[in-house]
Amino acid sequence: MRDRLNLTLPVEMISRINELSERKKIPRSAIVEAAVASFLSPDAADRREAAFTRRMDRLSRQAQRIERDLGVTAETLALFVRFWLTITPPLPGDAQATAQIKGRERFDGFVETLGKRLQKGQSFLREIPDDVAERPRDEDSPPEDR
Repeated sequence: MRDRLNLTLPVEMISRINELSERKKIPRSAIVEAAVASFLSPDAADRREAAFTRRMDRLSRQAQRIERDLGVTAETLALFVRFWLTITPPLPGDAQATAQIKGRERFDGFVETLGKRLQKGQSFLREIPDDVAERPRDEDSPPEDR
């Protein structure tokens, strides 16, 4: 037994129903009936929960990658600053101007290289395999013993 139900839907939804009806060669009422049945079925909640879980898992993996990348970036910057501060000797006053000019040239080269890498989608972080970042290390041992 069937009963009539009149309802009002947004124009864009009706046009999508019409397009699907023409494409699949099935009546519009069958499309709406299937949609309502799917919405009312008890496993609809399970499907929504499964989709939600998949999205949450994907977001968790993305957050883990961001956390790893941020850690690698921070460590890289810290090592560079320590290296730069311990290796760069203070300059006498007469060499200061020459060093500043050379420093500007090096910085401009750095910015240009960085810009090119970013335009090409290259990332230093992608060059570091995940297993290297996750491998436990003994901080006291030299790099060749690790």
